[in-house]
Amino acid sequence: MSTASGASTPSDLADVPVRDASTVILLRDAAAGIEVFLLERVGGMAFAGGMTVFPGGGVDLSDADTGLEWTGPSASWWAERFGVDERKATALVCAAARETFEECGVLLAGPTADSVVSDTRRFADDRGALERREQTFGEFLTRNELVLRADLLRPWSNWITPVGEKRRYDTRFFVAVVPEGQTADGETSEAASVGWRSLDAALEDWRRGATILLPPTWSQLAGLTTFDGVDAVLAASPDVTPIQPDLYHSDGELRVDFPGQDAYYAGSTHPWADR
Repeated sequence: MSTASGASTPSDLADVPVRDASTVILLRDAAAGIEVFLLERVGGMAFAGGMTVFPGGGVDLSDADTGLEWTGPSASWWAERFGVDERKATALVCAAARETFEECGVLLAGPTADSVVSDTRRFADDRGALERREQTFGEFLTRNELVLRADLLRPWSNWITPVGEKRRYDTRFFVAVVPEGQTADGETSEAASVGWRSLDAALEDWRRGATILLPPTWSQLAGLTTFDGVDAVLAASPDVTPIQPDLYHSDGELRVDFPGQDAYYAGSTHPWADR
């Protein structure tokens, strides 16, 4: 996207490096329609503190472990969908599975290529060790003889943090369903609260000022309202074109230019802030 009129970037923020990240939108069907699992990040965190987000985080170097056993689309398939090389594609998929396990206890892996762990509580110590970076995701899977189920993930979108932010991420969004028998929880140091919300309820919370949604999170929630159920979402094949919003000043306020911005600002009680 082109830079909006009046945009300016502080010289000390112009060269902030962009880090790869993976975010997973966990879905389930409910009486009120599609529900998503959301976390309210602990206030004061370096990035998106106090914001309501999906599980996810930055890619680690160890996520590019090509020796992992996984089932589902190959690294080359993911590379084509995300427009990256195979090594980075491997890292993005592994980071998606790792962050989902770390942040909400959902493990997209099983003892065989066509099975999945039904109860992750026995891996509680491993989960803590992963969050503390005392072991890699590959080490955890290998030691427990687990196969990464890449087929349980679907590519969804790609958003890049605007130039001008203190931390920047090139984030690939995935969608997935919580495996039968598993429970998403909030046992992570990064979340103040967690919970399942219908799409309408999540957007209404935001409209009345109960939560704060960054544009990428809002955009995913709003876009999912066009689907009748989880099966329709999983069957979709969205165009994963990178979106990089632009920051600009309007009437003394810092705002962001991105697809759908008019609806975002019309409904939000929170002005865009440099967080």
